[in-house]
Amino acid sequence: MQKRFTAIIEREGDGYVSLCPELDIASQGGSIEEARDNLREALELFFQTASPAEIKQRFHEEVFVTRVEVAVG
Repeated sequence: MQKRFTAIIEREGDGYVSLCPELDIASQGGSIEEARDNLREALELFFQTASPAEIKQRFHEEVFVTRVEVAVG
């Protein structure tokens, strides 16, 4: 079974950090693609090893990614 999750990827130093906010699982890589692939691997390992109770506890079904505008200065 396939399921889609959100991947937030941001530059950090010389690499990239990737985060899945639905499960609060993160990874990293030297490129955007590597960070995404490493996050996918971390998620797959999580689902292979976590109990149903842990999956249910960590899972946030409603995650919204948006931008906000604020006054600065």
